[in-house]
Amino acid sequence: MFELLHTSPLGRRGRIHTMHGTIETPVFFPVGTAGAMRGITLDDLESLGSQVLLCNTYHLHLQPGEDTVESAGGLHKFISWKGPILTDSGGFQVFSLEGIRKMTETGVHFKSHIDGSSHFLGPEEAMKIQHKLGSDIIMCFDECPPSKASRKTQVDAVDRTLRWAKECKKWHTALLEQKLEIRNPKSEKVSWPLLFGIVQGGLERDLREKCANELIAIGFDGYAIGGLAVGETESEMYDVLDIVCPILPEDKPRYLMGVGRITQHQEAVKRGIDLFDCVMPMREARHGKIYMSDGTHLNIRNSSFTHDHTILDLDSPSPLSRHHLKSYLSHLFRIGERSAQTIACMQNMAVTLEAMRLLRSKIEEANEKVR
Repeated sequence: MFELLHTSPLGRRGRIHTMHGTIETPVFFPVGTAGAMRGITLDDLESLGSQVLLCNTYHLHLQPGEDTVESAGGLHKFISWKGPILTDSGGFQVFSLEGIRKMTETGVHFKSHIDGSSHFLGPEEAMKIQHKLGSDIIMCFDECPPSKASRKTQVDAVDRTLRWAKECKKWHTALLEQKLEIRNPKSEKVSWPLLFGIVQGGLERDLREKCANELIAIGFDGYAIGGLAVGETESEMYDVLDIVCPILPEDKPRYLMGVGRITQHQEAVKRGIDLFDCVMPMREARHGKIYMSDGTHLNIRNSSFTHDHTILDLDSPSPLSRHHLKSYLSHLFRIGERSAQTIACMQNMAVTLEAMRLLRSKIEEANEKVR
């Protein structure tokens, strides 16, 4: 569950207690889509100070399948990750498959992007898959249209998201009751996965308010804000946060989905957000865009780095960046050496995680000054 420690003008400072440990918030979730990070190992990720990992229900369902993961003892044992894991519902991936999916009121029929096989994903399936995976935080199945989709599209998406949220809560509760029958709560301490609802509504104020209020009425362990960072401006995104965050319960964690820039994290935390995830730091690293400790970015592929024999980043939390030259990393990218991605991914993830750690410290310092 969530423990709100204190608030300041810089944001909220809290803790989420899960089956596999405590998450200090605000926090960034690295995205290990299918249970792995591209370019670095999970041990590397842990060495950088990552508390948590996000994995993808859609991809794990297709390969290797939730039954395989469950038979291995759950996702934590399957991938050898000791900390908490959040799994998304698969909704975003399914709805991005326009052309190979058909939506109904009960869920979505779609064809696998891997082999063309037919699948169905709805609230019941999303809950059963995530429970089999053994996630610490599981997400409701929702409809996620682009932020600037038509009002009719947003209205329909909110209505489906709310209907499906009720179904997810029902199935989640039923699955918990089944586990209680298997385990004897009198002789064994039992901790349960947390279920988060997702607020949709695009840029429409009334729809965001409606979705947030009705999700609160259903009751969830946390609340996510979805449908952002998909086409709107930063200003429009912050406007939505200014609408939704004051509505959400103070004693529940708030999760802004899919937002990855450090400056955006800082602005969102000021508005009351606690959790973030995004593929951007790793994706940009693999294409040669390097995040520096001083807040600047550089494109290491540029010819200007061919003869730049200075250390990549002396102040980096990543040890690889403190002894490799910029000219060397530029060379590795030009020849297509895979270690280029490793060095770059370690750097970008280290800088992103360190920025969040520093933000937590600043919130604590601000609280101490007020006291």
